[in-house]
Amino acid sequence: MATFNTLQPQRLLSFSLSSFSSSSSFPLRNPFQLTSRVSSHHPHETISFKQKRRQQQQHQTGPGYSSVKSLVETPTRNSVKPDPDTRFNRRTRDYRDRTASSSSTLSDSSSGTQAVTERWQKKEKENLVNMTAEEQDKKNKKKRKKKDQDSPELKLRVALDMCSKRGDVMGALSLYDSALAKGVKLGQHHYTVLLYLCSSAAVGVVRPAKSGTGSRTLNALLSSATDEANDSAELNYASDSEVLVSAFNSAEKSGNPFANEDSSFVKDGSSSSRQEDHGIMVSEDVKKYALQRGFEIYDSMCLDKVQVNEAALTSVARMAMSMGDGDRAFEMVKQMKIMGINPRLRSYGPALSTYCSNGEIDKAFDVEKHMLDDGVYPEEPELEALLRVSVQAGKGDKVYYVLHKLRSSVRKVSPSTASLIVDWFKGSQASRLGKRKWDIRSIKEAMENSGGGWHGQGWLGKGKWEVSHTTIGDDGMCKCCGVHLATIDLDPIETENFAKSVASIAVMREKKLNFQKFQAWLDNHGPFEAVVDAANVGLFRQRKFKPSMVNAVVNGIRQKLPSRKFPLVILHHRRIKGEKMGEPINRALIDRWNNADALYATPTGSNDDWYWLYAAIKFKCLLVTNDEMRDHLFQLLGNDFFPKWKERHQVRFSFTDSGPQFHMPPPCSVVIQESEQGHWHVPIETEVNYESERRWLCITRSTSGMVCEDSSTATGNN
Repeated sequence: MATFNTLQPQRLLSFSLSSFSSSSSFPLRNPFQLTSRVSSHHPHETISFKQKRRQQQQHQTGPGYSSVKSLVETPTRNSVKPDPDTRFNRRTRDYRDRTASSSSTLSDSSSGTQAVTERWQKKEKENLVNMTAEEQDKKNKKKRKKKDQDSPELKLRVALDMCSKRGDVMGALSLYDSALAKGVKLGQHHYTVLLYLCSSAAVGVVRPAKSGTGSRTLNALLSSATDEANDSAELNYASDSEVLVSAFNSAEKSGNPFANEDSSFVKDGSSSSRQEDHGIMVSEDVKKYALQRGFEIYDSMCLDKVQVNEAALTSVARMAMSMGDGDRAFEMVKQMKIMGINPRLRSYGPALSTYCSNGEIDKAFDVEKHMLDDGVYPEEPELEALLRVSVQAGKGDKVYYVLHKLRSSVRKVSPSTASLIVDWFKGSQASRLGKRKWDIRSIKEAMENSGGGWHGQGWLGKGKWEVSHTTIGDDGMCKCCGVHLATIDLDPIETENFAKSVASIAVMREKKLNFQKFQAWLDNHGPFEAVVDAANVGLFRQRKFKPSMVNAVVNGIRQKLPSRKFPLVILHHRRIKGEKMGEPINRALIDRWNNADALYATPTGSNDDWYWLYAAIKFKCLLVTNDEMRDHLFQLLGNDFFPKWKERHQVRFSFTDSGPQFHMPPPCSVVIQESEQGHWHVPIETEVNYESERRWLCITRSTSGMVCEDSSTATGNN
């Protein structure tokens, strides 16, 4: 049993470690981390190891024992203070030796920490020296990214993107006011999102980002420029709702006449708006407020010298459109040219829409000319606006010009455009325009030079027009007037360039030399009169591939070909090696096509779409497939030549009890056509299974003597 005495004057409890260690019921930890607790007079004071050692040397009364006076206390774990002169147990001694070897001053905690820090810093320097420049850059990016995640600028960006996603104009403006009050620096993205939301509210409709209906319009009320939202406010779909809530709650609402409406607007959008056709219709008060704040934000963007982009200037043009100021909207497009920014089709929409709505026809066509000079080509919404203002102004030459623009770029018109065309031809102004005499030979020569289907020599004839709805027969004859519609030839040079573009895209996307090998194979085994998309046929209305269906289509289309030669069958090699392909009947089909050199198996990792498309283009032959060719791969081919090629070469199919039924390409080109007599045939864009079902407008002069069969006079409503 250890003997205890009271140390004077500190009244420090001490004891012999050698005698206590044998009777203690708990093991010692790191002895250099233990300190002695003072008596109850100083319950929270501790002394260092050196101080304790000095006191023991002064009051030691015998070997291994400290002097103890009257106070006796039961030792506890925290009161154990090892005596360096006593004998430690093996584990304690080993631990002391290990720690002592690493640092002679381990008892001083600050010195030990400093040594560890120095070793870590030295190691970091060595790692940096050994790092490549790419690794160092990657590490620095991670550090910057982690730092940026907590920045107020990023939090504001996330919150504004959430407002754009919700179509929350008032919430975005509150965030903007709060950011200004807190001194947050706004960048290009912040300003662009704010301007988009303000411009949308200014024209009356706010469409939440990426919620468009898929169609475009130049109507001043419903113009939403959804693609602008997608470009200028790419959404971070983060669940950081606290950022928006906290920023919104702390926003300053002074000077905002809609401060009391903000909260309800954010919650359900019903305070100042109503949901209609995927858009939030805002009130007149919100329109005016958004317009005012939008111009303020644009001025701040300029004063802060933040780089202005196309999306921001387009938003300003849309705000000008909401005021009916076409000149200012057009000026924004001209500013893009000065700043070196390439205008886009949407950039011209506000100015064009405003001029057309105001009836300023000359300025509207100035915008169209500016577009063409910049290499921007109008599409149906823009051409429809030009057609509308031309019809309203009674400008026959402009109507004729726009009709041919629709013919060359749109081909099939929407029902709304068709209605405008009907209005024009049923009007009195149209009946007064036209030539009474013309040179038939020059008209025919012009049609031959154009490839057929139009001559472009102006209105022919005089008198009232008759407008009827009709269909086109399998022989290409109009069932109303009996005119045979033209099949417009494809330019051979365009076809050759189109084949090269398809090949170049396929080579870039295919692995190794797979596509080049296919091109060489075609050179050795071609030409073919038809190509079969075997996967599309074999999976027709089912999940499991059936070679028997491919065989039926191959035999059926073969009978329609002049040479009766086997068509080229394109099939992915996994289909050939797949389940049930080893059965005798299926293997016999594969062998039959191989023996006829009519089967090409696309390799692993290849997209067979490129193979059957290229083969059909190369040989200018039929393509048997129900694939609509609308996915992103075919979008790479553009909207100019590809639709015309597909119309002339695609063969669709179906199955009946008697076998496959083929729906051959239409007997005429499905495009606006102008005849030698000056008559017009206009196809209407509607969802039809086959071209024989498509509705057309048949427009003739009443004095032409044409007999209308299987038709009814149009009333102007489609």
